[in-house]
Amino acid sequence: MNINKADLAWLENPEVFEVNRKQPYSDHNYYACIEEAKQKEEMKWKQSLNGKWYFAYAKNPNERISDFYKPEFDCHHFDMIEVPSHIQLQGYDQIHYINTLYPWDGKEHLRPPHISKTYNPVASYVNYFTLDDDLKNQKSIDLVFEGVECAFYVWLNGTFIGYSEDTFTNTTFDISETIQDGVNKLAVEVYKYSSASWLEDQDFFRFSGIFRDVSLYARPKIHIEDIFVHSILKNNYQSADIQVDLKTSHQKGTLEVTVYDPIGEVVYESNQMTLTSFNFSLDDVQLWSAEQPNRYELYLHIYDENNNLIEVVPQSFGIREFKMDQGVMKLNGKRIIFKGVNRHEFSSKRGRSVTKEDMLFDIKFMKQHNINAVRTSHYPNQSLWYELCDEYGIYLIDETNLESHGSWQKLSECEPSWNVPGNYPQWKEVVLDRAKNMLERDKNHPSILIWSCGNESYAGDNIVAMANYFRERDNTRLVHYEGCVWNRDYEDATDMESRMYAKVKDIKEYLDNDPKKPYISCEYMHAMGNSLGGISHYTDLEHEYEKYQGGFIWDYIDQAIEYTDQYGKKVLGYGGDFKDRYTDYNFSGDGIIFADRKISPKAQEVKFCYQDIKITVNEQGFEINNQMLFTNTDNYTFEYIAKSNDKILQQGFLSVSVKPLQTKQFDIDWITPDSEVIYTVRAVLKEDTKWQSKGYEVAFGQMSKGSYEEKATTGQPLQIVEGDGNIGIYCENFKAMFANSEGLISLKYDNEEYIARAPRPVFSRASTDNDRGIKHEYTSSMWYSASTFFYCQKFDYEIKNDEVQLHYEYLLPTVPQTSFDVTYTVTSPGVINVDCFYHGQNDLPELPLVGMCFKLYNIVDRFTYLGGGPLENYADRKQGAKLDVYRQEVKDNVTPYLVPQECGNRCDVRYVKVTDENDNGLSFVSKNTPFEMNVLPYSMQQLECVMHQEELPKSYYTYVTIMAKQMGVGGDDSWGAPVLDEYLIQGDQDIQYSFTIKQAKGGN
Repeated sequence: MNINKADLAWLENPEVFEVNRKQPYSDHNYYACIEEAKQKEEMKWKQSLNGKWYFAYAKNPNERISDFYKPEFDCHHFDMIEVPSHIQLQGYDQIHYINTLYPWDGKEHLRPPHISKTYNPVASYVNYFTLDDDLKNQKSIDLVFEGVECAFYVWLNGTFIGYSEDTFTNTTFDISETIQDGVNKLAVEVYKYSSASWLEDQDFFRFSGIFRDVSLYARPKIHIEDIFVHSILKNNYQSADIQVDLKTSHQKGTLEVTVYDPIGEVVYESNQMTLTSFNFSLDDVQLWSAEQPNRYELYLHIYDENNNLIEVVPQSFGIREFKMDQGVMKLNGKRIIFKGVNRHEFSSKRGRSVTKEDMLFDIKFMKQHNINAVRTSHYPNQSLWYELCDEYGIYLIDETNLESHGSWQKLSECEPSWNVPGNYPQWKEVVLDRAKNMLERDKNHPSILIWSCGNESYAGDNIVAMANYFRERDNTRLVHYEGCVWNRDYEDATDMESRMYAKVKDIKEYLDNDPKKPYISCEYMHAMGNSLGGISHYTDLEHEYEKYQGGFIWDYIDQAIEYTDQYGKKVLGYGGDFKDRYTDYNFSGDGIIFADRKISPKAQEVKFCYQDIKITVNEQGFEINNQMLFTNTDNYTFEYIAKSNDKILQQGFLSVSVKPLQTKQFDIDWITPDSEVIYTVRAVLKEDTKWQSKGYEVAFGQMSKGSYEEKATTGQPLQIVEGDGNIGIYCENFKAMFANSEGLISLKYDNEEYIARAPRPVFSRASTDNDRGIKHEYTSSMWYSASTFFYCQKFDYEIKNDEVQLHYEYLLPTVPQTSFDVTYTVTSPGVINVDCFYHGQNDLPELPLVGMCFKLYNIVDRFTYLGGGPLENYADRKQGAKLDVYRQEVKDNVTPYLVPQECGNRCDVRYVKVTDENDNGLSFVSKNTPFEMNVLPYSMQQLECVMHQEELPKSYYTYVTIMAKQMGVGGDDSWGAPVLDEYLIQGDQDIQYSFTIKQAKGGN
């Protein structure tokens, strides 16, 4: 039935979600000749309507220009807006970020399916266009919108064309009868809210508008409307039966088929076939996987009854089998592990209107960091993303555009009294439609292994119906849904046990009880701010339980919007920065890359823990455990290197072959250390790939032997001046002064003063997002006080023949009260040994850290260290930190988390030199055991008291913190999960550590 008049009542009717829309179909291209098809260039039968459109904005339907679509209404006085884009990023409406609650919560009392009458922004778009010559004289013309948020009406030349919801899949209208020669007027009216908004409560910025491509497609008189390529493997995965289902616009004509294998050889041909579905078989098949993304090319040549070539359709396909085998998910017969991330489509400049360049960055980043899987949270992505995942090799959970979080979870409690879609009959067809739109568009992409019924929408018959639809339409994939963990009566909605933010102990409990379904974490390791501590505890489960099959980190990229602040500076804004209320502030800052696609230090740990090549360095050489399923290690060169400090003692290269899922030892006659030696083995690419150049490191392993020691030095005897309140100690180019109530108040080498204020004991850190989530900054607040307010209750010193020993006892304002002792031992020729002792007391809270902070003049603005790096690392996030010598400027050690917080830490540090441009400065050297340290241009207090990076002041100092230890950063979640016990610092334990301060001299 063709409806010819628009009706605003559809906006509040969940049973009306499309009017005059064509049925969904596969996302294949088609061409007029084989040369164009093989080149896969832009289709000549496609005309992009992207660009500048005329635009009018209204706050609600009553204020809109209702007649703007009429031919006689001249819209040339309208504003201009970019398509595709969000209207909120073009200066209209309110930028708004919110997580679980609906955006009208607290403003209007609404229940499904009703929407606001007073605030429902209307975007009126007009595009005047002329049909390209290449599209003329074809059978039909389609108008395709790839993404419009969230409901829209369309008119062409004054005629109503149709209506559609479902923000994230294609909408196609046949405009053949309405398009005209000359100038056409296309009018689109987009509503921010409709009944569909109750189904689109994802954790993201609430945008609206035409944010994906708009195009015209000409269809020839005989056209393949839909393709579905199925493959069934047999003969132990050596051969395959291929079934190709076709839907055509016309049955008269013939079909010619050619199939090329992944190296371009013809493996099947057939002529004069009827325009119907067909099948064929292939032998010696090359299977598709993320490791080896082999694709075949199917070319369909369509001829009319006069044997004229009408259309050529190229369709890539991958041959692979994904199934459940005795409760284990297997790809091509092998147990698969998802080393995944959740990925919102996002750009700091364009929001969810991402570009090809964005997607290419993402896919290459993932391959470079050993990420093999993506969940398209929480909606279907642009078609190009699936094509790239097919080509580069990424496993996908393709997720239906469904989340109704705010309808069942209120104030963190499960309360589904009015949950949608639930069991309501009036909501069934709309969610089935969304499932169908996704499946029919995406079904030929081998990268998609799993269909997902959506996200965080509780449970019910309607979601089970979605799952059953997926199974009935496509039995080559499995079905995922997490929400039924809230109501086990609906477990048929998923083929696997899927949970969010389950702790390791809870996962083990599930797996220890002979489960029927395998386990994945569809979301885990909430990467908000300085996070991702303890991820290895999850990845270690891969080796303990066959039915543990990995998970997907939440999430890939921070959501933050670039804007120009009041001072003319481009900055990143999060929720609330746009005066949006209610908001969840920076809760969207939970990516392993930042919103501007700069790489976060968290990615360092992901890359290591997701390695498929596990390298264990041992005294005999090294062992390779190849955890790839289908690929041996022939594509990698293994470099082995032994270093003492920054000096290479031994180096070599091996090309070794370890078969998939095999382990093999390789012997090396390692050099014997007379001091600490660090042995490293790296797996690097032997040749260039699509995603990185030859020589790129994909995996490493390390071992150290011996202890780091610096050679003792001697010099002239110390000269000591005992004053009434100060003690001066001098030797050659060294001058130090200690005050009897402060400590080390002056330290000079070569007459350069480095100390700005006496070093202070420090026990706190700028609270992380995870700290705040568990209120750790509150429960351990006395340590912030102890780091800021303390006093020296005791001072004494002793002069010996060759040294001066000065002892300070600092009383801390804790309850119960405790103290921190610092002993400085000064020896010739200007070496200061520092011994620190924290006295533990029962009933004291956990300490964030135990250390000493040195406030130095910022003439020393760079640092060099031997320790874990190159990026920041923590006790529970240091497996990916490689021991080596690294050099960095102090200003670059501030990690740009959306909210400034603890950052820049390094573990396992043997020494750190903090120097000026001539490499002169101070050297802090470990004694007995390595320490942790950070070097920042800001104090802990400065980082704690600001909400944005741009609020940090101009820096005048360099703060060096030398620590016995710092607690981990955690990351099981960001709203209540504690740091694991083994990475905490208990208040009742005594802690002692030592280090040495000496001159760092250029060239040494």
